[in-house]
Amino acid sequence: MVKKIFRVDDMHCPNCTMRVESIEDDLPGIKQVSASYQKGQMLVEYDETQVSEAQIVAAVKARGYQAVMAVSS
Repeated sequence: MVKKIFRVDDMHCPNCTMRVESIEDDLPGIKQVSASYQKGQMLVEYDETQVSEAQIVAAVKARGYQAVMAVSS
């Protein structure tokens, strides 16, 4: 399992946060997603053998937001 932070600057409210966090339901290998519209980021804990950064970014984009890899933790 790895934890990575993604920038998601176009979240503006708690509903945006919930929409971004819902990628957890669609992608196998994601253990947890914690998004913050105040910080403009999301922390994703996932199994890199089951899901890629590109798949995570694509799932966020499908919800109408732009995600960019920020920092590893």
